[in-house]
Amino acid sequence: MNKNKEKLLKVLLSPHISEKSSGQYIFRVIKNANKRDVKEAIQHIFQVKVKAVNIVNVKGEMMVRFGRPKSRRSSWKKAYVTLHAGEQINIGA
Repeated sequence: MNKNKEKLLKVLLSPHISEKSSGQYIFRVIKNANKRDVKEAIQHIFQVKVKAVNIVNVKGEMMVRFGRPKSRRSSWKKAYVTLHAGEQINIGA
C-alpha cells in the first residue's frame, strides 16, 4: 500500500451521529484534513460517490470546575458529506 492510501485511511476518525444530519453523513476528521482528502477517503473506504463535502472547525467548550481555573476542551474538525442519489453508507449503530 502506498503512502497516499495510508493517509486516506487516517483521515476519518469516527462517525458523528446527530439529528441534524438528515440526508448527510457527519465524520470527525483529523485537524489538517481538507475537502479533497475527505472526499477521496470516503470514496476509497465505503465505495460510494460523494457529491459534496463541507468542513467545519468546532471550537472546544469551556470547562468550569470548582476551585480550579477555567479550561477549554480540545477543538476538533468535522466534515459533512453529501452523497449522490441512491448512494448510502452503513455506519452501524
